[in-house]
Formats: sequence, C-alpha cells, structure tokens
Amino acid sequence: MQPVAHLVKVSLPDYLSNLPIPDSIGGWFRLGFRDWLALVPPTAAMAGLTYISYRAFCPHGRPPASALINKSVLKSNPKVVDTVDIEDISEKAAFCRCWKSKNWPYCDGAHGTHNKETGDNVGPVVVKRK
Repeated sequence: MQPVAHLVKVSLPDYLSNLPIPDSIGGWFRLGFRDWLALVPPTAAMAGLTYISYRAFCPHGRPPASALINKSVLKSNPKVVDTVDIEDISEKAAFCRCWKSKNWPYCDGAHGTHNKETGDNVGPVVVKRK
C-alpha cells in the first residue's frame, strides 16, 4: 500500500506540477516540440479515462426493452419479414403497423388501445384488390 500512497501523494503531484502548461492562451503557441511531447502521456491518460467513463455510464449497444417497437412478434428472428401473396387476399386486407396485433401480420384493432395510451394516431395498411 505504501507504493500506491507515494504515487498518489508525491510522484503524481510532482509530475503534474512540472508539466509545461502555459498561463495564457498565447503561451500555447510558444510551446516547443519537447513541451508538446511532454503533454502527450497525460493527455492520452485523460482521453482513456474519459472513454472508459463514457463506456461505463452512457447508454450504448442494444436499446432498453421500453424503446423497442416490436415487443412480441417473431423475436427469435434477426429481422421480421412477411410475404403475403396478393392472390390470397379476397377483397381487402388490413396489415398491422403498430406491432401490437396478436394476429400478425394482419391488423386486429390493437392500435386503438395503443393510440389511447400513447396519443399516437397509427392505423393499419389496407390493401384492396381491384
């Protein structure tokens, strides 16, 4: 524990106090090559800490379940794709767009409840045969 205490209490403050950090904006333009080179390790360490903090505390990857549109239809598939032959439609068919239908891909009116709960105005896609 003693080496860690020495690093935090003595070595790191000495190192940081000896960095060539100017007092003014104009001082940055007067830094030499060796001065800029001395600033690379602490800058890289700060960038690494920032990145690790971002990855740990900021949302990334898969969205939370509350943000998903499709909560139940063919979740084992990487992409939901349905094909309906136009010959199979008698006069017209209503297809679900709200992802709430229990009769997917056909609409069962579940969008009505969805619209009341969310204030949305989604409805089905209606396909008619001529």
